Amino acid sequence: MKVKLRNPDRQVDLPGGRPIREVLDELGIDGDTVLVIRDGELVTRHEQVGDDDELEVRPVISGGSR
Repeated sequence: MKVKLRNPDRQVDLPGGRPIREVLDELGIDGDTVLVIRDGELVTRHEQVGDDDELEVRPVISGGSR
């Protein structure tokens, strides 16, 4: 599967057939700090991904107004 990472932008190829949680663990990413998108839809860390999937991992940015 292809995984696009944002901030900084880069792309990696990883094997599928496992939950997204394991993909994030392999990349050293805390699942509580990112959104994972597949085919334009948010997915949870418990969903399975296949070898043909393309994921985008975006950091969660929070802030407030004054």
